[in-house]
Amino acid sequence: MDEGDPPLLPDSLVYQIFLSLGPADVLAAGLVCRQWQAVSRDEFLWREQFYRYYQVARDVPRHPAATSWYEEFRRLYDTVPCVEVQTLREHTDQVLHLSFSHSGYQFASCSKDCTVKIWSNELTVSLLHSADMRPYNWSYTQFSQFNQDDSLLLASGVFLGPHNSSSGEIAVISLDTFALLSRVRNKPYDVFGCWLTETSLISGNLHRIGDITSCSVLWLNNAFQDVESENVNVVKRLFKIQNLNASTVRTVMVADCSRFDSPDLLLDTGGPAPCSRVFDLGGDIDEEASLAPTRARAKEGLRPFLDGEPPRLAECALETKVAQLLAQGHTKPPERGAASTRNKYLIFTTGCLTYSPHQIGIKQVLPHQMTTAGPVLGEGRGSDAFFDALDHVIDVHGHIIGMGLSPDNRYLYVNSRAWPRGSVVADPMQPPPIAEEIDLLVFDLKTMREVKRALRAHRAYTPNDECFFIFLDVSRDFVASGAEDRHGYIWDRHYNICLAKLRHEDVVNSVAFSPQEQELLLTASDDATIKAWRSPRTVRVLQAPRPRPILGFPGQRR
Repeated sequence: MDEGDPPLLPDSLVYQIFLSLGPADVLAAGLVCRQWQAVSRDEFLWREQFYRYYQVARDVPRHPAATSWYEEFRRLYDTVPCVEVQTLREHTDQVLHLSFSHSGYQFASCSKDCTVKIWSNELTVSLLHSADMRPYNWSYTQFSQFNQDDSLLLASGVFLGPHNSSSGEIAVISLDTFALLSRVRNKPYDVFGCWLTETSLISGNLHRIGDITSCSVLWLNNAFQDVESENVNVVKRLFKIQNLNASTVRTVMVADCSRFDSPDLLLDTGGPAPCSRVFDLGGDIDEEASLAPTRARAKEGLRPFLDGEPPRLAECALETKVAQLLAQGHTKPPERGAASTRNKYLIFTTGCLTYSPHQIGIKQVLPHQMTTAGPVLGEGRGSDAFFDALDHVIDVHGHIIGMGLSPDNRYLYVNSRAWPRGSVVADPMQPPPIAEEIDLLVFDLKTMREVKRALRAHRAYTPNDECFFIFLDVSRDFVASGAEDRHGYIWDRHYNICLAKLRHEDVVNSVAFSPQEQELLLTASDDATIKAWRSPRTVRVLQAPRPRPILGFPGQRR
């Protein structure tokens, strides 16, 4: 067709032909002439291409920040970090965890080789420092986290000891000098630990009460525990929580409430009804008025046991019943403070039926609780208040193997391996079998509701008693997780679709997005490697030939 001649085919017919083509063929056809170029950019055409190519449900609307269907197609095709650009082999054993600094300039890795390695994240990743924790009687390192201003690194590890030992330790490392500043005991070790403020961190301790009952104490520790500790409090009891049926508090993390009202991405909860998984345990109640009848009921419930006529219950069930009745009159209700963006949520895995972590506990931390100043060892609480009540509990009806927060801290993502539908826990030491499929559940921490669609694709194979944590991470637009099937996975948060599988030679334990550049993702594996992945767009930019400088001298003729 010559320039200026009328088109041989009407636009409507070209449009119908293009509908039968794939995205690459549509773009190639658009190079033929101006008419085809215009049709190849048609919004309705790319809407059809998008839903068909990515297999998104038709009732899911376009991303709220998208400017066109064509650009949205390109975003999912071109900005997902799925191209392997570097493999780091400095670790000599399984790599268990990765964490980025808030600036994105550094990241840390933990491994079964008992080192914490700190890396410089530039165009090519390089090793800055390696801290060997074996001199401190550690067996391996398992978790790390940078504080808010990236001046300190929290590193968590497991002590050497018997196979069934549950003791660990938290170390604080200066990122200026790489000096070890302090060490804090942590039990059980899979509490991991986390920062509450820039200079205070949370650790755990476990006290056995009976064969299957215990209490977990969460401590607030000052990161700088030097000679000043003789005159200044460096530790304070934060909360004391009752554990039933062999459960314990594990996997502690902190969510900052300050950005709940301005999330990066507002997810659909699927309707106005509250989530059946979430239970609100707090309320606007008078503490003394509520405790009086509770204590009376507890005494009445204990009377058969005290009178020597206990009901016929199995030994474990009997211990649990007695512990529940004792705690009814000696549990401090949630402390109610004014709604404030300074408040934080303490989030951890727990349970009430079995040792397998199947619930998520949520406890509000008020501003006056975020310091080690004041009464030590819980001196301020009444003598009758043995335990602290939780504000919310999320029951996932399955084994929790991973948790992660969105960058705005509003959404909690949870890796869970479901129990069979309708299963009942008859013995706390024998939880139900767990599925190989991993469900990635999403909860809105502001509304305490579940986002309606769980993410799926990844799998795990270990049984209940061998289950281990698989760390996930969330960026503005994507969520990623490891898996036991030798792959890492990336999903889009808005469309709930799997976008990429990232291959390793063994289990993928941890993933981490750069907080400043979501087109960069790291994965860590049992194959002792860390892999860096970038988006196709970033790879093209980095590999594009750069113009050669023109050399010249003053007065030189060109």
